Amino acid sequence: MMTNVELASGWTGALAGEPEIGATASRTRRTSMDDVVRFTEMTGDRNPIHYDAAAAAATPLGGLVVQGGVTTGLLNAVVAEDLPGPGTVFLETNWKFKKAVKVGEEITATVKVIHVRRDKPICKLETTVSDSSGAVCVEGEAVTYTMPLK
Repeated sequence: MMTNVELASGWTGALAGEPEIGATASRTRRTSMDDVVRFTEMTGDRNPIHYDAAAAAATPLGGLVVQGGVTTGLLNAVVAEDLPGPGTVFLETNWKFKKAVKVGEEITATVKVIHVRRDKPICKLETTVSDSSGAVCVEGEAVTYTMPLK
């Protein structure tokens, strides 16, 4: 015989609570040469397309671009601060880089909840980073885990 028993939510203790399917959050910022320098300090990525304006201008990119990690880093902020919120880390990402982001360009990172596990604080997100014209720079999905914080 089956009974209709509701399982305890795995989201107990999550500061922002259990997210709802369809919920979205975004953050916008303008990239800068300072982003490039700081990312290089962390990673050692000194690719000339980030530093040599003449060399970068001669490529199909047409000018200096920020590192891909700078672009996707804005998704980290959305996930950790907004949705699902504090205590959240990425378990998996699957991103396609569609358009390089130039130094000085404004970008918007957006996440949309497409699946939520009730038994564990895990959810699947649709992720995008777009430029100010709406062109998609990065798109894909991510799986996150949200730890309870006190």
